[in-house]
Amino acid sequence: MAGPVHYEVYVRKTAPAPWSLQMATEDRAHAVQTAEDILTDHGAAAVRVTKETLDPDTMEFTSLTVLTRGAPEIQRKRQLPEDQQGPRCTGAQDFYTPHARETIGRVLEDWLARSGVTAFELLHRPDLAEKLEASGVELQHAIQKIAVPESQEVGQPVHDLVRHYQKLSDQAVERVISAGRRNLFPDLENSSIADLAHRLIGQPDRAFVMGGIVSGALKGLRGGRVRLDRLMDLADRAPLDGAAHAMVMVPIEQILCEMLAARTSLADVLGPSLDQGASLAAVVRMVAPREINALIAQDPRLALQVPAVDGPAARLGARLEAGQFPLLAAALARMVLRELMSPRRLRPKDPAGEIDILRTLAMTLTVTAGRLLTLDEVQTAFNERSKAIVTADFVAAYVKPCNTVLCEAEALTRLCENVTGGANKRSAARWLSACVGSLRFEGEMRAPSTTQTAAQKLGVLAGLQRAVRACGLMERDHAEINAAIGAIGGTVEADARIVMMLARSPAPLVQKLSVLLRLAAGETAPLGPAADRAKAEAVKLFRAPESRATLSAAPETLVPLKGLMQAAGLAA
Repeated sequence: MAGPVHYEVYVRKTAPAPWSLQMATEDRAHAVQTAEDILTDHGAAAVRVTKETLDPDTMEFTSLTVLTRGAPEIQRKRQLPEDQQGPRCTGAQDFYTPHARETIGRVLEDWLARSGVTAFELLHRPDLAEKLEASGVELQHAIQKIAVPESQEVGQPVHDLVRHYQKLSDQAVERVISAGRRNLFPDLENSSIADLAHRLIGQPDRAFVMGGIVSGALKGLRGGRVRLDRLMDLADRAPLDGAAHAMVMVPIEQILCEMLAARTSLADVLGPSLDQGASLAAVVRMVAPREINALIAQDPRLALQVPAVDGPAARLGARLEAGQFPLLAAALARMVLRELMSPRRLRPKDPAGEIDILRTLAMTLTVTAGRLLTLDEVQTAFNERSKAIVTADFVAAYVKPCNTVLCEAEALTRLCENVTGGANKRSAARWLSACVGSLRFEGEMRAPSTTQTAAQKLGVLAGLQRAVRACGLMERDHAEINAAIGAIGGTVEADARIVMMLARSPAPLVQKLSVLLRLAAGETAPLGPAADRAKAEAVKLFRAPESRATLSAAPETLVPLKGLMQAAGLAA
């Protein structure tokens, strides 16, 4: 025991028994043999040998299991603190909490969708409570969906939890139906919602009654657009401020949060013709109309990607812009992040369009960062989404419309520019590097063409190289891709002998220097062998005696060339 390493032998007398220390020794072989002998002699149901290493800095032992033999250890249920034991809901009033309503909306999702209502309305409308109670099997299945996982979590028998929640659901249904029979939910056709709110101030059940009044106003309305319009009408007629104003706006906001969380309702509000990407852009515009309109004013092209928001959605957007319904604004912003981080495609049939809408969403969400979401949350979401657009399936579909390898290279360059995250940038760079380094790319650029001259090809390669530099790739990937493009450019220039013909042409000296310097600076040829040869010829011309005499006689001719000379590295 005195050394820094020793071995301990533990035994379990029976399978359900806990481990107990049998002996400790510094001899590993002795510890292992002792454990084997105990098991062979049926002295225990299971044995274990551990290696204990002493850390001299912390004076604590680090344990490593060397040997385990015998009956497997029985997994015991996790012991919960007393305050966490028992059912999550202890009374019918607990069904009205946000978490409980979310659970109800999940377990009764199909029934609520068929009825065209939310969980909040179910808890406040007598007709819906009667309808659900009459269905029988729907309510029973929902209770089982809640009781089974909760039983595993809290360690209580399933049938006890089923009986408990059956009792609570009966109480909740009876409460709503009884309230309807006693006319606790007045009809807004004969009363003003503002007057009702003022009357309810100070009453103990004011939140429940106002929830029933607002929910009853949606009775008979199906479809997200119509229901949103009615809710906005109620908000317009609400008291202007004070407790009465909050009493009306809170249930409206709760219904809106649950209603717009459903994809079908959101599609109906924004327009069923919108794909997933356009729908998310419309949500951002609805939540932050001021910022998005300012962004579109600076770049009108964004209006093609961000759908206009009109009708009830515009009315809701105006209230969100004014700072009303903060919980709804946060919920919609989180929904956009969840969709971005999900594997669902934004534009399944248009990979190029998916990159367009992803870029648009990045700009719009970044503009709104700080008010609705943090910049880190936005960046994390786009890093996750970028993983989906550098996969083999997406890249294959993305470059499929390209007829030439050059077109593929330009498309992949755009992909590199629009992905975020270091790992995603590296993945996109590998696709581009494989493209520009392929024999197909070299063969296509060197092949004679009736549509492009060699000089035009060099200009295209120079533009491609500049685009790669703007992608923000890692230094190694950037250097590798630009070197490959430069090598192809050098081959194209060597085949056409452009630099040599320029140097021998009878054109004026200043014109020849201008063309060579543009090649050397990477404007009309990619940086690499072609630019280096052009730079070398330009240096020869500058050093030639006749050139010096010509330039000395007219020094003003060098003024237009100074910028090109600096870009080519020939002047400070």
